Amino acid sequence: MAALKDIKRKITAVQKTRQITRAMNMVAASKFKAAQMRMENFRPYAVKFMEVLNSLALKVDAKSHPLLAVREPKRIRVICMTSDRGLCGGFNNNLLKATERFVREKLAEGREVAVIPVGRKGRDFFRKKAQTINARADVFSRFDMGLAVRISEDVIPPFIGEEYDELYLVYNEFVNVAVHRPTVVRLFPLPSIGSEEEIEPEKRLDYIYEPSEEALLEKLLPMYVHVLIYRALVETSAGENGARMAAMDNATRNCEEMIQTLTLKYNKVRQSAITAELMDIVGGTEALAKG
Repeated sequence: MAALKDIKRKITAVQKTRQITRAMNMVAASKFKAAQMRMENFRPYAVKFMEVLNSLALKVDAKSHPLLAVREPKRIRVICMTSDRGLCGGFNNNLLKATERFVREKLAEGREVAVIPVGRKGRDFFRKKAQTINARADVFSRFDMGLAVRISEDVIPPFIGEEYDELYLVYNEFVNVAVHRPTVVRLFPLPSIGSEEEIEPEKRLDYIYEPSEEALLEKLLPMYVHVLIYRALVETSAGENGARMAAMDNATRNCEEMIQTLTLKYNKVRQSAITAELMDIVGGTEALAKG
């Protein structure tokens, strides 16, 4: 009977776990819908903004604005954007591995690298593995463009002051609920600076600018940083909730399979106990008949 009680206790525990995973799946699904809508609404704007800015940057001298400065990349900073919470499958692990691999490559090239973690998971991961500065955690419960502006204020003045030479942003680009692609984007200097020959001819659009290109860059370059960081925030938010929804759905199915397995085991053990009791009764009856 002790074995039956243990199995019954395990079944009850797994059933309670299933209730929790179902509830978390429903919460994540609700948050994912809102996060996905915000991401899909902002993504076209960010893509077009980058297209126009890169085209504009090709028409001006790199010395016309401090944020366009191209220097020997001796000191590098990397913004690593992860979620604040776990239980979302490999969403954070894949990104952290990609960031760590990127950091190792730059260190092997003799660069000095500092990581700017955004999100609790990234902060905790890099706390002892790499030099970290301006870490931010607990930011994804509620955020807006103001958060992107504050992060930008941590990276723009040091770049202008030549405290570092290149800035990279690493985040998970949302593809679908099951696929999140770790993406590395160079923020400073602009990817188009010094690479005109690498741009395909059909992508070299000829825009007419008013006022001058230099005046526009003065306004657009800080906005460019805000836009890319905010895009990474909304992509991370949508990806985190989508990954958690999928992970909790898998966990719920695993619980159901475990309940079925334990129930089958419980029935087998109970049947064995009943059979043993019947054999004892039959054996006792036969002994009394012979006596």
